Amino acid sequence: MKVAVIGGGYAGMAAAVTLADQGVPVTVYEAAKQLGGRARRVEVRGLALDNGLHILLGAYRETLRLIGHVNPDGGGALLRLPLDWVIYQQFRLRAVALPAPLHLVVGLLQARGISLTDRLSALRFIIRMRLRDYALARDVTVNELLDRFGQSARLRRMLWHPLCVAALNTPPDKASGRVFLRVLRDSLGAARDHCDLLLPKTDLTSLFPEPAAAHVKARGGTVRIGCRVTAIDPCDAGFSVSVGGRQEVFSHVICALPPHQVNAFLIGISALAEIAEIIESFSYQPIYSVYLRYPRSIRLPAPMVGFDSTLLHWAFDRELLCGQTGVIGIVISAEGAHQQLSQDELARLVHRELQQHIAPLPDPLWAQVIAEKRATFSCTPALARPSQQTPVKNFFLAGDYTERDYPATLEAAVRSGIGAARLVLEKRD
Repeated sequence: MKVAVIGGGYAGMAAAVTLADQGVPVTVYEAAKQLGGRARRVEVRGLALDNGLHILLGAYRETLRLIGHVNPDGGGALLRLPLDWVIYQQFRLRAVALPAPLHLVVGLLQARGISLTDRLSALRFIIRMRLRDYALARDVTVNELLDRFGQSARLRRMLWHPLCVAALNTPPDKASGRVFLRVLRDSLGAARDHCDLLLPKTDLTSLFPEPAAAHVKARGGTVRIGCRVTAIDPCDAGFSVSVGGRQEVFSHVICALPPHQVNAFLIGISALAEIAEIIESFSYQPIYSVYLRYPRSIRLPAPMVGFDSTLLHWAFDRELLCGQTGVIGIVISAEGAHQQLSQDELARLVHRELQQHIAPLPDPLWAQVIAEKRATFSCTPALARPSQQTPVKNFFLAGDYTERDYPATLEAAVRSGIGAARLVLEKRD
């Protein structure tokens, strides 16, 4: 047995770690100069930034397990905060120190910025969903779901819509209510620590992919960075993987590329035509990360602050998180009018809106916009998603888009990588 993992993002490295732990020879190919895929380090003016600002939840059990597994001393790489959902000067929901579900019940009843009627309405919604095991007989959009259960416009703006966009990276008028409820089930509806917020205190490549690569190498595996796979062809011994004009033969392949890159390899294999067609039907949503560097004295009131704003969704104080003084990171999730702006225009408008919300601010010393235009698939109702098991023997898919309960998150990617590795190990048994 000899396994090729194509792609060194969170899915690919989760697969590689799982296989290496079982003594399986594994080779990871990553075309970029750094690991992480769509959650990777970007060097800007001597600072380690990220191509997308990510929040982890306490519910991300497999992601947190693997981070601790490959880097036992890396517990300080995440700032864990009990749920404190803040829309600046508009709304606040804090989980209280009580056993579940009382932590959420009391938290909702004490929430600030919405009426008592809205607090009771949100609580009834959660209770009804809990009684239904957070399931829908027929998938509908998040907005249709909220209409059905009488959630007010204010409650949507302060809680449900920001949560939907943060979790599914899809506007609520397009997002899957079924997947949204699964997120609620495993976070707000689960144990108290499942809704904790975990904010990375290091870049996303250092958080997991790089320690994972060291872990794989220490167990006899290989991680090749800057090596683009140009073809995967079935052969008598398994698969011939072409890199830089050379071929290497593997018994198994785990394709852990993002969906918009996968089809370049699937289309040439007739047995995978149906999967290729499913992936071809996907549409995508962007994530824009805007970094503003201010003088050293500029700080946010908390490490993470939400906004009810035209552009701003969430802002992160990089000094409080990772010691980058004066750097504020702003994330704009999902599609919107901001996509039509130049990067300079977008940075100016983000600065202006931050001023309007926080306080008068000096002009930033510099600004950096990082646009991931296909950051995630659009998580729409009843979306067909391919299985990890394919009709081609010993060829598997890994990635946040494969058949899972979750939307396109780090946890979905990690779980898919573990799942693909387990399919390989089943074949060995």
